[in-house]
This record gives sequence, structure tokens and C-alpha cells, in this order.
Amino acid sequence: MKAKPNTRLSSQAMAFVLAGGRGSRLKELTDRRAKPAVYFGGKTRIIDFALSNALNSGIRKMAIATQYKAHSLIRHMQRGWGFFRAERNEYLDILPASQRVDENKWYLGTADAVTQNIDIVDDYKVKYVIILAGDHIYKMDYEIMLQQHVSSGADVTIGCLTVPRMEATAFGVMHVDKDMNITQFLEKPKDPPSIPGDPDNALASMGIYVFNWDLLRDLLIRDAEDPNSSHDFGNDIIPQIVKNGKAVAHKFADSCVTAGLEDEPYWRDVGTIDAFWQANIDLTDFVPKLDLYDNSWPIWTYAEISPPAKFIHDTDGRRGMAISSLVSGDCIVSGSEVRNSLLFTGCRTHSYSALDHVVALPQVIVNRRAELTNCVIDRGVIIPEGLVVGQDPEEDGKWFRRTEAGIVLITKDMLDARARKLG
Repeated sequence: MKAKPNTRLSSQAMAFVLAGGRGSRLKELTDRRAKPAVYFGGKTRIIDFALSNALNSGIRKMAIATQYKAHSLIRHMQRGWGFFRAERNEYLDILPASQRVDENKWYLGTADAVTQNIDIVDDYKVKYVIILAGDHIYKMDYEIMLQQHVSSGADVTIGCLTVPRMEATAFGVMHVDKDMNITQFLEKPKDPPSIPGDPDNALASMGIYVFNWDLLRDLLIRDAEDPNSSHDFGNDIIPQIVKNGKAVAHKFADSCVTAGLEDEPYWRDVGTIDAFWQANIDLTDFVPKLDLYDNSWPIWTYAEISPPAKFIHDTDGRRGMAISSLVSGDCIVSGSEVRNSLLFTGCRTHSYSALDHVVALPQVIVNRRAELTNCVIDRGVIIPEGLVVGQDPEEDGKWFRRTEAGIVLITKDMLDARARKLG
């Protein structure tokens, strides 16, 4: 009896992840690492979400284009994503900007990052390519988007968020007809078009695109020869297809993965200190907007070998405890109080210290009697004894980066400069 062919489109697709951006709005958090390599959620990195979505969707061929300060990201890929096996027709390639086309030419734009690697994508022998940003937090089944792409006969299918119409002014917005065909692509419009039948909302691009590879290949080659192009998907490739071909919108709500407790589709661009802090703190809610405990859609990452978290001391004023918080492995909460906070792997908080709405990246040490409120603390920072942050905006602003919303970023360099100044 003849075996049935594999009907999952994801088996004929590859994910091409654009992970070269600096993420300058994250300020000092991206001084030593690219935005996709920034830590998130206790033990993962931002890029793990796009890669996990692809893996969980059935995609076993992936490429990650890197450029800005890529070492931390590449090391994470090697440690956490090295389980792909060529014998099983699985591939994960890291594609640094390496002057493959021209010795003076790095990646010039998002489209150019794919163009410079056309020969590598050809080797995958795939029918479909999904272009993904490596710097957003969300859970999505790309197989559903692939199925819409094929059934609609689209030249490109664009993943879209449903957002309140007047909030869409910060996005690339899709003007669609009743069949979700895109009639216009508008970059940050002052008066965004609404969704047909839904006058209060608009469709904003997520930067997720599905193409047939043979079509995209031709478009990229033509784009590379255009001296007036910025070689960018959003600026050049997509508007061209909207004008001359068939572009179709895919609603994120149709493929968002939930565990049943979330009340709305969750997608976040954690590109600012405020947004990064808020998305991490959101995870401490009684019913978080994003469920990381859903084992049916795991977020894969580098799983460090670490001992369990530990809480010690139990006297009034010196009790090791954490309330409404996420505490990762190898953390020791010693006689200190942690509330509404998120501690990454290997943190230590010492006696009489207090943390409230704090995001502490790996290996942070908080010494005795420190009081920290509304903070993001970079990896490996040692908080000096008695330091108070988050209570006096003027004092915080002297030494640290404080946002208009009152979130304080603390790095080692900032503390070193403070120590030198105070003698």
C-alpha cells in the first residue's frame, strides 16, 4: 500500500530569522549583545520565541541572519539549539554578515540579508520561506498561516495584529478588502484605515511574511539590481507586491497559540526599557497574559544545569521569601523579601534587602539592606550594600538611566562610575 504524503506544509518550509538588529532603544542592555539575544522571562532569550514557534509548528529548517554584536547570540544558538540533525533532514544555519557577496558589503537591509544567502536557501530545497523577526515575544502556529497562504494563492501573506485604529499610527498598516486582500500598505499613517466591518480597529504588520521561494528569489534578485532600493521588505518588496501582485493579510488571532487562560492574543515588541520591564513583570500576574507553563507549546532554550532555588532565614525582618514572583534555578533568596519580581538564573539576594517589581538578569547579587523598586538590573551586576533605587527620581537620575515612566536601568558601568564619583 502506498504511503500517504506528508500534508503538513511546514515540512516544505524554512524559517529565515532576521536577528541582526541592535535594538538601540534598549540602551545599555544592547551594548554587548544584539536585541534578539537579550534575556527574557527568567531563563530564555528573546529569539527563542520565534525559533520555538517554528519548531513547534513543524518547521525543521531554519536560518538565522546575524550582524550587530552577534557573539552572545551565536553562542546561545550553539548551546541551546544544537539538537538539529542533518540525518533527519533538519538544519539550523547561522548566517553572520560575512562579506560573502562583496568585501565592502554587510547586510544592507532585511531583504538584502536574504539576498546574500540565496545559494544557501536554494540548498534547503524548500517550497515556502517564512521571514521572521527575531525580537518579538509571542506564540504562533505558522502552519495555519502557511495553509492560508496556499489556499488563497497569495504572492505574499503578511502576519497582522489587530490593534485599536488610532494606536496603529506607529506601525505599518494594511488596508484590506473584505477577503483580506491587501490593497494598500501604509507606513505609520496619521489616519489608519480600519478593518472592513470593524471600524474601531486596524491591521498592523508583525514583520512576518510567507512567500513561495521561487517567487521571492526572483524578487530579491531584481531588488538587488535596483540602485534606488533600500533592500528592505517593508519599504521595497512588500509595497511592490501590493501594487503588482497578490498580498493577503493573516490575522494573528487566527494562529495565536494559547493555553486557554489568556484573555487576548499576546504579542509584544520589547524594544524599550519600559516595554521590556513590563513584559517581564506581566509574567508575575496571577493569570499572566502569556502562559509559559503550557507544555504543549514549549519555549525551547539553552537549559543550564543548575540547582533548585533556595530560600533561607525565617525571623521577622529577615525572612527569605518571594511573593507573586518568578525565581529561576540557582537563586538564593537569603533573608530578603522579593515581591512582583523576576529573578533570572543564579541571582543572590542578601539579608534585609527588598526587591519590588524588579527584573534581575542572570548572576545579579543584591547585597544587604538594598531597597530596589521598579528596576531592570543587567547581568552580573553587584548591588552595593544599602543602595536605595526607585524612591527618589532625582537621585536615581544622577547615577542610572531612568525612563519617563520611572523604570530604572542599572548596569555595572553605571555603578562603577557612581563608585568613582563618591570615592
